[in-house]
Amino acid sequence: MSFSSTLYLEPILGLLLCDVRPDFRYELRLGLQEALVNAARHGNQGDSTKAVQVYFIITPQHYLWIITDEGEGFNCQAKLNEEPLTKEDYLHSECGRGLYILKKIFDEVQWNETGNQLRLCKHMPQGCRPILE
Repeated sequence: MSFSSTLYLEPILGLLLCDVRPDFRYELRLGLQEALVNAARHGNQGDSTKAVQVYFIITPQHYLWIITDEGEGFNCQAKLNEEPLTKEDYLHSECGRGLYILKKIFDEVQWNETGNQLRLCKHMPQGCRPILE
């Protein structure tokens, strides 16, 4: 996946969110957009010959996305263990906002050991199950 603007992500995000309850789509769209942009820009270093794969799983209890890039990965544990920045720090920083956004939107944010695969999970509150058709 390569794109010069996040506007090109619109059809992809539409597919990834088509089975998501409408009341959760807006915030999940923001989080997925951030994750996809990071995978293409940082993971694949903007190399249009490299792909980003996305798997989407729905269960009665949660939505789950697994996003994998073809990059070398990064030390996600070191990044996650860094001293957390304040909200104001993230707002004024060019980097680091993505992780802040992901942690605010998703209930689980996990990378594989290599750091080139991201697992994002959103748990559904009781009585607010995902749409299963």
